[in-house]
Amino acid sequence: MATLLPDGSPHLSVVWVERDGDDVLFSTVVDRRKHRNLVADPRVSLLVYPKDNPYSYVEIRGIVTMTEEGGRELIDRLAGKYRGLDRYPYDDGTDNVRVVIRVRPTKVVALDLSSR
Repeated sequence: MATLLPDGSPHLSVVWVERDGDDVLFSTVVDRRKHRNLVADPRVSLLVYPKDNPYSYVEIRGIVTMTEEGGRELIDRLAGKYRGLDRYPYDDGTDNVRVVIRVRPTKVVALDLSSR
């Protein structure tokens, strides 16, 4: 996932994602770098590829909206999907406030180079 830093340079982060219709959801914590970047400029680019075929991918560019509602539930679902956990444990004992980031695609590019 790429956002823009205050000086306009790119900032990249690995994120866990899920789809909700055409939208893509991921989670972060209020005031982390990606959250601050998206508050300042809601444009984002995601690159998603299957682990077993990294030459096939989808790039999703879009505009984000953010809400704290459902933040804990989303990170728990993603922890289950990606790590097989019932609950995301790394916020326990912290004052982290989770945010749901919803990417509404403005451009989608799919490419499969695996057969070339």
